[in-house]
Amino acid sequence: MHTDLNRWLDRPVDPSRDHVLGAASAELTLVEYGSYDCPHCRMANEEIARLRSHFGDRMRYVFRHLPIAGSDLALRAATVAETARSDEEFWHIHVRLMTRSSELTAEDIDAVTVDVGGPGGFRSSAEAAAAAKARVEEDITSGRASGVRYTPTFFINDRRYDGPWDMSSMSDAMLGRLGHRVQSAAVDFASWGPSAGVLLLIASVVAVLLSNSAAGAMFEDLLHSEFAFMFGSAGFRLSALHWINDGLLTVFFIVVGLEIKRELTVGRLATINTAALPIAAAIGGMVAPALIYWLFLPAGPLSHGWGIPMATDTAFAVALIVMMGRRVPVELRVFLTAAAIVDDIGSIAVVALFYTSELQLAYALAACVVTSILWGLGRAHVYRVSVYLLFGVFLWIFVFASGLHASLAGIVLALFIPTRSAPNLPAMMVQANAIIAAEARSGDALRHGPSLPALRALDAIHDRIESPADRLLRHAGARTSYVILPLFALANAGVEFNAETLASHQPLMTAIATGLFVGKPLGIMLACAAAIQFGIARKPEAYSWQQLFGAAALAGIGFTMSLFIAGQAFRNSPEFAAAKIAVFGASLLSAVAGSALLLTSKQMSTDFAVEPPQEAAPAQTT
Repeated sequence: MHTDLNRWLDRPVDPSRDHVLGAASAELTLVEYGSYDCPHCRMANEEIARLRSHFGDRMRYVFRHLPIAGSDLALRAATVAETARSDEEFWHIHVRLMTRSSELTAEDIDAVTVDVGGPGGFRSSAEAAAAAKARVEEDITSGRASGVRYTPTFFINDRRYDGPWDMSSMSDAMLGRLGHRVQSAAVDFASWGPSAGVLLLIASVVAVLLSNSAAGAMFEDLLHSEFAFMFGSAGFRLSALHWINDGLLTVFFIVVGLEIKRELTVGRLATINTAALPIAAAIGGMVAPALIYWLFLPAGPLSHGWGIPMATDTAFAVALIVMMGRRVPVELRVFLTAAAIVDDIGSIAVVALFYTSELQLAYALAACVVTSILWGLGRAHVYRVSVYLLFGVFLWIFVFASGLHASLAGIVLALFIPTRSAPNLPAMMVQANAIIAAEARSGDALRHGPSLPALRALDAIHDRIESPADRLLRHAGARTSYVILPLFALANAGVEFNAETLASHQPLMTAIATGLFVGKPLGIMLACAAAIQFGIARKPEAYSWQQLFGAAALAGIGFTMSLFIAGQAFRNSPEFAAAKIAVFGASLLSAVAGSALLLTSKQMSTDFAVEPPQEAAPAQTT
């Protein structure tokens, strides 16, 4: 899921409360949360002056205090500014504090007070000083509520601005030029929790509508059109559908592999205390649906589809929880996400072991050789992502040719892309500042920009700040959520609803639907209850048993992985169409049931509670 801090101003601009330069009728409002002891605020102050000169009466500027944490000097300067006897005097103090020297000192503050109040400085009463401190505290509280993490932070017409602080960039944002509007809309959409699930839903609905329209045949022909990558007489010739399912989906599995790696090392599955309950839930949620499927179809060609109801679609399930907001505890979202990660591991293992065509040993051995090279690169401390991606292409080719599903190459590649120890950020900042300062002293830099050696040095610092695995996850994760998975849904979710399919595949559809809608929540709840009863895991007090049941019901939304496994079990057959209908129906029922359970739950409900054994450790507190 993609989350972000609040991007909107917590408290509207109030001329009777805020320090404002410009008319209330101005069409553009720039709010700054800044600190007088912040060198970046002091440099940005010059750009603000240029903006005010450029926009004139069209712009008003508002300054709010956010003294650097732990800096007594910053707090003292902000309090001195707030003891001003008028708004005009405040702005005079503000400008002097920002511009008197390159770095704020106690002497600067003393000099400013003398400058304003005469030889003895201006003296405020204890009551006025207390009021000034309270006003600074109000700004600090407002800044935190507005998602401010550093100074300076700007808000343009109440929306946080995260771009460069130069006049040209800020001017584009203030004028709302097309490029900035598109970028802002994309960031806002990605920051909205359910965005990935919404795109999946839209793509699925479009696929179903296309399949049941006059354009259905043309759409199918397009999906089965072949595209080739040839190298002389060798190469790959696959249909568009296979390029999506075997090619693009590999990128999705790279992201899944990176997420699994992160969760197992530093995430929710890194310790037994946090991992026990979601692991138990995931195991129960995989075993029970498979058993229910086998009860309906114990033998015959259709029995091969037992893996279909085992999977959970994280994007849809978590998106629904996010849409419920504060009605659902964050801890429950963490539980469901962690359980879905374990579920992904199980689904990948099932595909590798039970849904593989005839194995071509020579290509499998070649894939092993490439894997050993990837391992060697990590041991040699090679941190260039491009090197791993190059060998990842060869790994994909050999895995595909071996008969294993090509997406498994994504998982293997992700596990060998290296992480790095955390960098020394202060040292990195000092180095970057030294490079930039040296370039700023050069006349050529002012005319033509930084030199090529300087840019390379800055690139090296940027590369060191983020590990290769984190960098790839950051870049590939968004493309997976907003491009690849919707394309997968568009290519695979289309199904023609007709009476013949419904009538001739009742046992298959019943097995899948019951496995997802009944087996998933049943397996999760029984496994959680057993793990808690035997002291293996603990249920956080933050969510009730009914809320846990609601999350378990949402886990019955199979969709992406269920469709993927169904495609492996019943390739391009009428059974695949029936399986898709069953997955759709069960996912819809699971979404409705899970949402109803969560929306009607009470936070501290004790229904169906299972007490841990007496000898267990004291219950954890929230």
